[in-house]
Amino acid sequence: MANLPSFFARLFHATQPTRDLDIGQLNGLEPDDEALLWIDLCDPSAQQVELVWEQCRLPAAARRFLADGSTTPEVGQEDQYLWVRCVVVNGRTRREAMSGTVLTCVAGPNRVLTHRRGEVPFMEELRRLGIAHTAIGGLSAESFVATLLDRQLATYFDAVSDYEDAIERLEVAILGKSAGDSLPELQRLRRWASRMRRMLAPHRNVFGAMSRPDFRPDEGRSADRHFVALDTRFERAMDMVENARELVIGSFELFSNKTALRTNHFMRVLTFVTVITGVLATVVGAMGMNFQADLFGSGDAGFWSVVAVLVAFAAGALWAGWRRHWF
Repeated sequence: MANLPSFFARLFHATQPTRDLDIGQLNGLEPDDEALLWIDLCDPSAQQVELVWEQCRLPAAARRFLADGSTTPEVGQEDQYLWVRCVVVNGRTRREAMSGTVLTCVAGPNRVLTHRRGEVPFMEELRRLGIAHTAIGGLSAESFVATLLDRQLATYFDAVSDYEDAIERLEVAILGKSAGDSLPELQRLRRWASRMRRMLAPHRNVFGAMSRPDFRPDEGRSADRHFVALDTRFERAMDMVENARELVIGSFELFSNKTALRTNHFMRVLTFVTVITGVLATVVGAMGMNFQADLFGSGDAGFWSVVAVLVAFAAGALWAGWRRHWF
């Protein structure tokens, strides 16, 4: 993030060339209905925030909302302005551990301000669109915010996709020879799923409030359709996250069953070896009885004959057990 400018402003226009602006050009700027001003603040200084707020004449309530430093998703509005706070999945760390970046959006008449303290991939992509991208100029501020929130939800879909890939690799490992080494990965994925749900679930109040008809009654049905679609997409994301938690539970059951099968296999081997050892011990014990049989007077030849018979018996028993898949 060291090479990423903390201030970025672009004026999109539907019929005129789109242009990037300096912070000094914001003073008194009033975009018309065919234009959209987007200001992106990435880890800005307090002085930059205050200057932007003053030049764009943004509401003080939105400034207090931004300054409270909370990470809980929340939405608010006042007169012609709305503001929303959400959490974006950090794309660089989601494969190791779930973490998020707080994204705050403030929208008013033909202007949108975004604020974040870390890199957000889809925001950097939007910065790189280039000044030739004029389609955004035809969007209202509410539609632009809905676009950003839709991309925010897409980060959770991407995280679930990565999670499912990790689950598949884990199950292949469990079914292979390294099942005993899978427990740490199971624990990591379980924490991953729980963290992902804790990050997404608090957004229910945000998308639920934005989808109500009384949230932005003056903006027409276009904004309503966008926000209702966002709420539906959020519910789909929640279903996928809940399913992800069930996947790791199923993987743990697979791990438990594989461990039980390995234990049963070892017990069968130990039982078979115990039977063979018991038979050999019985034979050796019988050879130690104090009867004056001719066999006990055969000397070294008799001793080595008995040892050979015992070894042959053990080898034959092991071969028969292997052939019958007893172990």
